[in-house]
Amino acid sequence: MKSIVVSMIAAAGLMVAGSAMATDMPAVAKKNNCTACHKVDKKVVGPAWKDVAAKYKGDAAAWDKVAEKIKKGGSGAWGSMPMPANPKVSDADMKEMIDFIKAL
Repeated sequence: MKSIVVSMIAAAGLMVAGSAMATDMPAVAKKNNCTACHKVDKKVVGPAWKDVAAKYKGDAAAWDKVAEKIKKGGSGAWGSMPMPANPKVSDADMKEMIDFIKAL
């Protein structure tokens, strides 16, 4: 009986640790279709958002450029695949996504 309780506690601890480590895309990213090209922790068509956070960490001016690239599109910063323009992303959604990326 004691080993079953210990096993259950260990399993519960692993589930909590796993869910705390897993970072999911915010709803606003899903709403604006960012998930078609980006994932938090791996490159898809565009860079992983963790890589974006690491590249621009400590560079406050870079985040304005990221916002502009989201709105107007661009190419070259992450390879040959261009980032399409997303002019319909609201400023509030943009801020939420950038704050999420910066926190990674």
